[in-house]
Amino acid sequence: MAFHQVRFPLDIALGAQGGPVRATDVVTLASGREERNSRWAHARRWFEAGYGVKSRDDMRAVLDFFEERRGWFHSFLWRDGLDWEASDQEIGVGDGERNKFQLTKRYGAGFDSYLRPITKPVAGSVRVAVDGVAAAFDVDPLTGMVTLETAPTSGAVVVAGFAFDVPVRFDTDRLDVELSGFDAAVIPNIPVIEVMGE
Repeated sequence: MAFHQVRFPLDIALGAQGGPVRATDVVTLASGREERNSRWAHARRWFEAGYGVKSRDDMRAVLDFFEERRGWFHSFLWRDGLDWEASDQEIGVGDGERNKFQLTKRYGAGFDSYLRPITKPVAGSVRVAVDGVAAAFDVDPLTGMVTLETAPTSGAVVVAGFAFDVPVRFDTDRLDVELSGFDAAVIPNIPVIEVMGE
C-alpha cells in the first residue's frame, strides 16, 4: 500500500455528502448517569462520493480512479468542499531555538477548542508570518510540517494560512455501477474515509 499524491476528481468530490466522524463510547449507569469516553483523539472525515456522479463521463472518471488506486489499497487526496482552507491559524510560539511547527486548524472559540493537524497542505497555498511579518520557510507537502529559516524569538507568535486536502482511501473494494440511461450513470455507494497518519 502507498499514498498517492493525487486528488480525487474535484467536480465529483464537491457533490459528495459527508463530514467528521468521532468514536465515543457512552455507558449509562444504573443511576441514569452517563460515562463517556472518546476513543479517538481526532475525528475522521467520511464521505459518500456517489452523490457527485452525474453522468457516464463521471462514472468513467471514478472507475479509472478506483482501479488505479486498486480499490481501498492505496490512499489519495480528497477535497472537502466545506472545510478546505484556514487563515490566521496560530501554529506555535517561538522559544529562540525551535524552528519546526506543525500546521493545525483550530475549531471552536476557545472554551475547549479542537486542534486538527493538517498533513496535506496544497502546494503554493501556505503563508507563514512571525509576529505579523512574513517569514521565510519550507513546508513538507506530505506532513504539513513547517520549517522556518530562522527560529522565532522567545514569545513570537507563528501564524499560518493555507488550503489543504484530506488523505483518504476508498472504504470499499467494490463498485456497484448502474447504467440508468444513454448518458446517465448512478453509482449509489462510493464511501471514502480519512486515513490517519498519512
